Amino acid sequence: MKKPNHDKLKQEFRGFYRVLILTCTIVAIFAVGLIYLLVDPDLSAFKNNGPDAEIVTVPVEEDDFDKIENGIHVRTGFVDAPGMMETVQNCTNCHSAKLVIQNRMNKERWKATIRWMQETQNLWDLGKNEDIIIDYLVTNYPPKKKGRREVLTDIDWYELKD
Repeated sequence: MKKPNHDKLKQEFRGFYRVLILTCTIVAIFAVGLIYLLVDPDLSAFKNNGPDAEIVTVPVEEDDFDKIENGIHVRTGFVDAPGMMETVQNCTNCHSAKLVIQNRMNKERWKATIRWMQETQNLWDLGKNEDIIIDYLVTNYPPKKKGRREVLTDIDWYELKD
């Protein structure tokens, strides 16, 4: 009885594997194209994009961009207080203002968080703005004393049925 040639089998398997990968890739590209065609049947994204193409802009009123209502910056939800604009300009470039607001920390923890962002998330050197931002956050969003756990409020109780 003749022994099977494992090297030849490996080569045949690699060839089959490559054909399978290529086929799957072509099918995936075709599917994406078909989905795009269903979403944009006129292919308007590819029309009139030359140098003479008309640019459509949506007007934004300057007053609305940094509007303050009832002491709250409407766009971000930050409290209107000294240091707010420095916080908006440096913090909301990378993440939502809600992420900042929900993380109530003391001065030391904010400094540690900023250092972590600088070391791992490519946050730039804040310079003199760092103290302004930290003071703003500690003053307007101090840590909440929760105790063992927060008190449950607005609970809609119900009875379990047997």
